[in-house]
Amino acid sequence: MLFTTKQKIVALGLFLILILFFILNLSTGSVQIAFKEVVSILLFQESEKESWKYIVLNYRLPKAIVAILVGMALSVSGMLMQTLFKNPMADPYVLGLSSGSSLGVALVILGGGLFPFAIKQYFTSSIALVLASVFGSLLVLFIILLVSRKVRDTMTLLIVGLMFASFAGALVGVLSYFSSAEELKKFTFWSLGSLGNLTWQNITIMFTAIFIGLFISFRYLKALNALLLGENYARSLGVNIKKSRLFIILATAILSGTCTAFAGPIAFVGLAIPHITKMIFKTSNHFILFFGNLLFGSIILLLCDTICQVPGDSFVLPINAITSIVGAPIVIYLLLRKQGFRA
Repeated sequence: MLFTTKQKIVALGLFLILILFFILNLSTGSVQIAFKEVVSILLFQESEKESWKYIVLNYRLPKAIVAILVGMALSVSGMLMQTLFKNPMADPYVLGLSSGSSLGVALVILGGGLFPFAIKQYFTSSIALVLASVFGSLLVLFIILLVSRKVRDTMTLLIVGLMFASFAGALVGVLSYFSSAEELKKFTFWSLGSLGNLTWQNITIMFTAIFIGLFISFRYLKALNALLLGENYARSLGVNIKKSRLFIILATAILSGTCTAFAGPIAFVGLAIPHITKMIFKTSNHFILFFGNLLFGSIILLLCDTICQVPGDSFVLPINAITSIVGAPIVIYLLLRKQGFRA
């Protein structure tokens, strides 16, 4: 069996923490609802107040599900990129994928006025938003991969990613200049990141896209394990490098593009979670890391979303700010730890 006894215990512990944080997330907000009441509502039992049932089922439950989906998708996409590029600092945000997605979404939201009204309503639909975001992410990733074939220096790749982010930011700035106040307001709120305000139809589209991305990722875990030992070794094991790279890129673009389309750009999750998961499970086996990232990514996003909720107040902090506040110290610690090993 792949998991050792200790790893099974860790995975079980993370699963129980996930359930605990899920209920904590549902009970926290402007209206405090007791754990017992949340559990009763989830089991479709009678609640002390009908309004609590409405709040949990129609507002907090969709948001918690989105947090789990985003945590899973970004963590796994970070793991895929770090192995594919053999770069521990690679993630969708650092390499400019999120910026590519943002540009795609900006074209849909801010550039909608460039299209005739008859097709504008289709162009600004949820599916169009996802397709634009995935296409933007995919385009940047292919360019990065093309550069990586010519340039072996990982630092150069990161700089290229940052330049793409700057380029995409400049184009978004130009679009913003010519946009209406309403379009600007919509895009600004989207760029701050939010896990709420999604309908069940949006969540169904999001779930379907992320499921496809995770399924493709799972199919290529064996190739990822082989790539850790170099392309020549992977070829000797019968791995089709070209095909594997293509589908790993596709999976990453679907996962990060879908998250960015529905929840906005969310930093540090794709970078920090794969490292922490690797430290917790003490392995490089991607079959174990895949499930570890699913669990730990969900826990961290639920925790960040819970912190966003100001107790007793309707005020909600932007999720992107919280993930950056939590993630930045972790990344600095990882860098210092790595430097310490070298000294």
